[in-house]
Amino acid sequence: MSADETQHREISSVQMRNIWKRFPGVIANHGINLALYAGEVHALLGENGAGKTTLMNILAGAYLPDEGEILVDGVKVVIRSPRFAIDLGIGMVHQHFRLIDNMTVAENVYLGWDNAPWHISRKDLARRLEKYTADLGFAVDPKAETWQLSVGEQQRAEILRALVRGAKILILDEPTAVLTPSETDDLFVAIRKLKAKGHTVIFISHKLNEVLEISDQVTVLRGGENVVTRRTAECNQQQLAEWMVGKQMEIRCFAKNEHPGPVVAEMRQINALSDRNLPALKDINLAVRRGEILGIAGVSGNGQTELAEVMTGMRPLQSGSVWIEGINLTGRSARQYSEVGEGHIPEDRNGMGLFPTLSLTHNAILRDYINPPIRKGMRLDNKSAERRARELIQRGDVRTPDIHVLASSLSGGNQQKLLVRREIEISTHLLVAVHPTRGLDVGATEDVRCALIEHRDAGNAVLLISEDLDEILIMSDRIAVMYEGRIVGVFSAQEANRDEIGLLMGGHVDPGKNQDD
Repeated sequence: MSADETQHREISSVQMRNIWKRFPGVIANHGINLALYAGEVHALLGENGAGKTTLMNILAGAYLPDEGEILVDGVKVVIRSPRFAIDLGIGMVHQHFRLIDNMTVAENVYLGWDNAPWHISRKDLARRLEKYTADLGFAVDPKAETWQLSVGEQQRAEILRALVRGAKILILDEPTAVLTPSETDDLFVAIRKLKAKGHTVIFISHKLNEVLEISDQVTVLRGGENVVTRRTAECNQQQLAEWMVGKQMEIRCFAKNEHPGPVVAEMRQINALSDRNLPALKDINLAVRRGEILGIAGVSGNGQTELAEVMTGMRPLQSGSVWIEGINLTGRSARQYSEVGEGHIPEDRNGMGLFPTLSLTHNAILRDYINPPIRKGMRLDNKSAERRARELIQRGDVRTPDIHVLASSLSGGNQQKLLVRREIEISTHLLVAVHPTRGLDVGATEDVRCALIEHRDAGNAVLLISEDLDEILIMSDRIAVMYEGRIVGVFSAQEANRDEIGLLMGGHVDPGKNQDD
């Protein structure tokens, strides 16, 4: 580290004692105790809404606790702001990056810091930062502008910003959520180097395998309370999952279908623009077969959203055609796609899939309220609508006190289970499932995955789009990899190699792997 970088004394331990944090109608943290020590990676694990990020926002100065105290090396401190936290040596890298696109890495790192010179060139700023990146072994170009960086490089820039300012305790919130496997490996190498230098790393995640690989200790939160803290070496995935959800969990492996049926849906030479009128899909050819889950792997922003929208009639084509069961649906509406037996689980369940302010009954019939028996003349048949709602709730194991409650009153997992079951019911040919388990806890994730597998086993086709490579590998019978709007590789489940797919996701294209025929 150069002489003019901020220096903080070493921190041996941090104690968070009896931390409470309340929001209107919610107790986010319920008397939590947490001990952190130098030279350790401490994983914070829990379902969505368990209180992990809130607790760390308190440590990082974004929130003040309603009750409780924080001690740094035995001295009580009140962390009133993120600025105060970094002055203490505590920095947080948030899940959604906070870099400015048209500034260089070096400019982003030094932006807003008192120790940054008022008058200095981009070149000198980069040279100043290079000394630090070399010491840490971070592969990121200080002179590159943010928009030129991969997601992994952007994350390293965020970490550098905290470290250069003297952070000895580094909080990483869901750091691998948008990384390729190789980028995750690089991050873990960096974490181990920081640990060897005496830093404390707090690793917030829901990925059990990563927690077991990288952490020394793990704390599980559930419902805003600390359930358990253990040495990670004493734990396994089954135990962690059960602590997270509060009941016995069976983590299943799903059998693959090596003999799918005939082609159900095809995309032929598809080209389409993004919302910014830039090429988003480039000469896409894909075919999905009956009894098959075709998984689409890729880092966010490489055309997966546009692919789903084209395949469901929600985005126009520049060229090419879409076929389902031999019917050319090019230029048709989303309703016409559904009328030929296509279901769609969108990535934004509350913005596109459900109406949170409507009842479960009305959400259950959104896709077929214009069809008998739900429609009776010009009116709804309430008895038929309620019968449909009860059927979907029962089949989807949706936990609700009543079919008349608002969708917004359900947990995210139960909302998603209702949406998944509704779309499965109408998808007699093809189901397009986009991030179907994003944001769900372990139990709801397992329920949704089982529903998709059962739908496949009933002879239906499923197009699965997910940024979680583990999910793609677990669920898919075939895998197509997207990079910059193109299909750069197609693999059967038997030949799928995690490392090879990860490299393709990062742009290391193998010319030997062609698109689907």
